[in-house]
Amino acid sequence: MKKHVVIVGAGFAGLELAARLSESLADAVDITLIDRNDAFYFGFSKLDVLLGRRVPDDVLLHYGEIATEGVEFRRETVTAIDPVRRRVTTDAGTYDADFLAIALGADYDLEATPGFQRGGFEYYSLAGAERLRDALAGFEGGKILIGVLAHPFKCPPAPFEGAFLLHDLFVRRGLRDAVDIRVTFPMAAPVPVTREVSQMFLAALEERGIRCAPKEAVVGLDVRERTARLASGGSVPYDLFIGIPVHRVPEVVGRSGLAVDGWVRVDQTNLHTRFPGVYALGDVASGARTVAKAGIFAEAAARVVAADIAARLRGSGAPPPYEGDGDCYVEFGGGLVGKVEVNFLGGPVPTARIVAPSRELAVEKAAFAATRRQRWFGLDAHAVPEPMASRTARSLIGEDD
Repeated sequence: MKKHVVIVGAGFAGLELAARLSESLADAVDITLIDRNDAFYFGFSKLDVLLGRRVPDDVLLHYGEIATEGVEFRRETVTAIDPVRRRVTTDAGTYDADFLAIALGADYDLEATPGFQRGGFEYYSLAGAERLRDALAGFEGGKILIGVLAHPFKCPPAPFEGAFLLHDLFVRRGLRDAVDIRVTFPMAAPVPVTREVSQMFLAALEERGIRCAPKEAVVGLDVRERTARLASGGSVPYDLFIGIPVHRVPEVVGRSGLAVDGWVRVDQTNLHTRFPGVYALGDVASGARTVAKAGIFAEAAARVVAADIAARLRGSGAPPPYEGDGDCYVEFGGGLVGKVEVNFLGGPVPTARIVAPSRELAVEKAAFAATRRQRWFGLDAHAVPEPMASRTARSLIGEDD
């Protein structure tokens, strides 16, 4: 009799785990993949929406197109998780699992920072990216403050990518001299995986005239005065505030007893939780050593979980441990993309190799997305989706000037 694998969350981790299990264990497992949304999109697609290069319909990949053997997708909202019984309850039913994988990611707590929801903008959601795009269309000059509101957060390069791309936007519009861009963050350095990586970002910020303030966290906004209050006791004026929201586990995970110290603690060799047969992978998980919250590392974790399930069913030896490794692509503006090849857990300390920004890496990044579209949704890896954005939407950010 086939074993039942239930995967809650259909992001990078959930999609890759379902694909791996289908490839290696189609004769041994039935897979239920559950997500409250009807479509997936790559995190970096939000930058395309922010800049008006695409509209949300361009970047959505609908789960209904999944046609992977042995995988049943269910669009349902998870209302309870019982890790002891490996039982998942949704708004439509109950699922009992032989193996349960929690891949629900991280949610945004906009209310955690007073004034942010009313007076700030974000581009970590598609709706937020659209709203900020429209606000930028009418911005003719002033102070833009980009604040990382707490650590950890998804995609560590994204706040700085946003700053680089805003610089480009205002250069194209002939307004760069009228715009002061500043970035604050609670970390000691941007993207602090290694000193070399941080230095790359610091140099790029300085080259573009973007000021940064490390070890400074914005703890609230005075919307009327347009000032951001800092944890250090000071304040920073702004005309447009863009925040990277506080992240937290989804409420259903918090209620389940899985979360410890804010996140789901796992054995980082194989992503086991303290509950037998229950894994946690992707942004929802944490361990003894830091691994960045990003899709590529969630995908790497899925490979390990799939191999571990296969080993348990076949009675074979444990697979190689999770190394928290992957390639992060970074937009620098001007059509240039850089890459950081990272390994968080494969040695005594994290390692990273930097590949300088180039147009060739922009092509490589596009290919990265195309192979996942094909693997997870059966779409042509060589086809580039045609943007649906109208000329009016593009002209909002000066693309047609």
